[in-house]
Amino acid sequence: MSDQQDPVFQIQRVYLKEASLEQPNSPSILLDPAQPSVEIQLGVEANPVAEGIFEVAVTATVQTKIGDKTVFLVEAKQAGIFEIRNMSEEQMGPIIGIACPQIVYPYLRSNVADIVQRAGFPQVHLAEINFQAMYEQQQANAAAAAAEAPTATLQ
Repeated sequence: MSDQQDPVFQIQRVYLKEASLEQPNSPSILLDPAQPSVEIQLGVEANPVAEGIFEVAVTATVQTKIGDKTVFLVEAKQAGIFEIRNMSEEQMGPIIGIACPQIVYPYLRSNVADIVQRAGFPQVHLAEINFQAMYEQQQANAAAAAAEAPTATLQ
């Protein structure tokens, strides 16, 4: 009977949920000899799917520009389905906010590099991410926002 209460953390599946590539100014922009600037944005989201089953997704948006013209824009969302059971609230946050994204992110990095290369550009290698620092920053921001929020008084 005790194994019913043992913590469970299992990867059910990792998959590419969304991917898009845009080259709105091709082919003329490809002839521009200027070095493009690169902007990368990352996001993490988690959603319950069923009892004890969660989808955790990491999204990357990579945009390169020459001046104000886009060379290419890649958006990709890599997701994983995880079974997480018999964990305390204190354990759930870091597992969903740190452990799961760390598992999914290498697949996202590979897919983004592949999409960019298949589009005819040199690969873009997304940097390693410290998801623990990212999670802790989000928690600190949420705590600060909660502390600043006005409290409603009932009359």
